[in-house]
Amino acid sequence: MITEREIFLTDPEEKEKVIEFLKTFDLTFTGNIDYTMGLFDDGKLIGTGSLGGRVMRDIAISEDYQKKGLTRRIIRNLQGESFRRGITGNQIFTKPKNVPVFEHMGFKPVAVAEPYAGLLEHGDDTLDDYLHRIRTILGSGEGINRGAIVMNCNPFTLGHRSLVEYAVNNCDEVIIFAVQEDRSIFPFSHRFSLIKQGVKDMKNVSVVSGGNYIISNATFPTYFIKGTDELAAQTKLDATVFATRIAPALNITVRFVGEEPTDKTTLAYNQAMREVFSNNGIELKIIPREQKGNQIVSASTVRKALSEDDWETIYRMVPKSTLTYLKSPDGQEIIRKIKMLDAFKAMDKKEKTTTTKKRKVAKK
Repeated sequence: MITEREIFLTDPEEKEKVIEFLKTFDLTFTGNIDYTMGLFDDGKLIGTGSLGGRVMRDIAISEDYQKKGLTRRIIRNLQGESFRRGITGNQIFTKPKNVPVFEHMGFKPVAVAEPYAGLLEHGDDTLDDYLHRIRTILGSGEGINRGAIVMNCNPFTLGHRSLVEYAVNNCDEVIIFAVQEDRSIFPFSHRFSLIKQGVKDMKNVSVVSGGNYIISNATFPTYFIKGTDELAAQTKLDATVFATRIAPALNITVRFVGEEPTDKTTLAYNQAMREVFSNNGIELKIIPREQKGNQIVSASTVRKALSEDDWETIYRMVPKSTLTYLKSPDGQEIIRKIKMLDAFKAMDKKEKTTTTKKRKVAKK
């Protein structure tokens, strides 16, 4: 008899079973998981699925048990757990060939990025719902040259402001999509406010949340494609959702991004956008990064300066609105967290170095 139950990832042995099971399907188990369930036959794990927020992920069934309706059983379990958590809409990733399987279960395709990934959704708060809300706020954008920028702003810097200024000078209207995913040291509500404060003097600029469909846990499926294909899948799916669904619905004709000479992920993302956008009639403008002296203005440099109490660098790289925030109680709390995290990283690095040295000595 096949039974189902929650798998507690806090138990190392249970977690290892899931990791090893997924490896047989070339699926990579990663973090950001809130709940995992398993199907068992006489105690043997034969199927599993997980939830990360509203995203269903890591769904797999042993080959001998496929085509027996067990995928639907996993989906029902995850939907039930979602409901218990107050989540009334889900997203799911699969390889393109499996999209029809989930369509038969009531999921609606959002976008497919061949040959890597398909994104589907079900329930409330769909992409159409999100786009309807944005159109209600900003209008359709018909008859104007509307541009877009996607920003995380961890925190908002003069580099971000420079990019917005360039866009304003080259468009009738600019929409800034603030990345909603809360994986940054600066919380979304703070980042959103910093962006609004940083551009409030500019005309024809609107700031909206990127929601669940722009650089989110939904459009970056890091968990199921390994190796060099993983980054291509992440970037191409996100670019495809924007180019085929978001841009047409909001009449966006151009997207502005900052040049990235070193970061592997951003380089790949820019390349994916260039390829996908050109096939969908959207212009991509890559703008040189703002510099102060010989230093590129970046949020990572600001965070490093905050950790080191290097206020001279901070003054050069952030607008007054961000500076005011950094000196507020909220800002000071974030700075404390940055310093604490950096201290932990330094300790961890030191411990690893010490362990490596001891191993070398032991081998001699």
